[in-house]
Amino acid sequence: MDGIQPQPRLRDQVRAVIRVNRYSIRTEKFYWYWIRFFIRFHQMKHPRDMGPKEVNEFLTWLAVTRNVAAATQAQALNAVVFLYAKVLDIPLGEIGSVIHSKKPKRLPVVLSHDEAMVIIEKLKGPYRLLASLMYGSGLRVTEACRLRVKDIDFSNQVIIVRDGKGAKDRTTLMPGTLISELQRQIGAVQKSWKEKDLTHQTPVSLPFALARKYPKADMSLDWQWLFTSQSLTKNDFGKVVRHHIHTSSVQKAAKVAVSTTGIGKPAGCHTFRHSFATELLKRGNDIRTVQDLLGHADLRTTQIYTHVLGQGFAGVRSPLG
Repeated sequence: MDGIQPQPRLRDQVRAVIRVNRYSIRTEKFYWYWIRFFIRFHQMKHPRDMGPKEVNEFLTWLAVTRNVAAATQAQALNAVVFLYAKVLDIPLGEIGSVIHSKKPKRLPVVLSHDEAMVIIEKLKGPYRLLASLMYGSGLRVTEACRLRVKDIDFSNQVIIVRDGKGAKDRTTLMPGTLISELQRQIGAVQKSWKEKDLTHQTPVSLPFALARKYPKADMSLDWQWLFTSQSLTKNDFGKVVRHHIHTSSVQKAAKVAVSTTGIGKPAGCHTFRHSFATELLKRGNDIRTVQDLLGHADLRTTQIYTHVLGQGFAGVRSPLG
């Protein structure tokens, strides 16, 4: 019929709402994965034709049949709640009693300072500086990979983390020993940018909202990734852009480095961040300061490191001294 606009596809609706709310691309991918999984689980029924009962069945199946981790089940729930509340404007309300995945109480693996440095020394190229930032500044691997030139504040000797976990910004420490390395890295980025991307008018990848707000930012040095991908890619609009180094390549390099040291711990990229926290606490730093540097919303998340160090026993000593 004339004058009636076709309803956008659900995928497009989800993408539009996520970007209006300025969620990260990573969150967008995870949310769509679980929304699509939910729909397929219920034999391709449209979410408008389902409700709390179907959500309950899906989450319970994840816990009982798929045996997913508690965090994975929570991520699926967040995605489905977002779909109903934000996209379809149909709040779910009470979904009933769900069988929850069991969350094992495990302490994080941490490295001593010497162990961390041995692993870092095994890494080559940008991976060494990336690992140094994860250990020296407490960055997550995604946060380290997504640093831009403008996020390195030499005057205040801080690193600015943009759109971290929970879509929050924060500042963290810039190790003095890394200043010259960071300056060299920025110099290398500038040289490559001038010789390749500026010459061929290849923009750096930007979130849609930022690209619209700052139309010339994608061709400026300040917005270049600190660790760029060697290959070009296409964004969601089919435009060829320069993206940052992929997290999987960093994780693979870290695993290889750990295996060659013979340390014997199941360490990876996130272990550097755990080790950053334990080292700061071991040196007598206030736990709330460590919480801020890590970007933890809840102090209880940071307190797990006191148990790693054996500081959670209120001064109790062993009978053997």
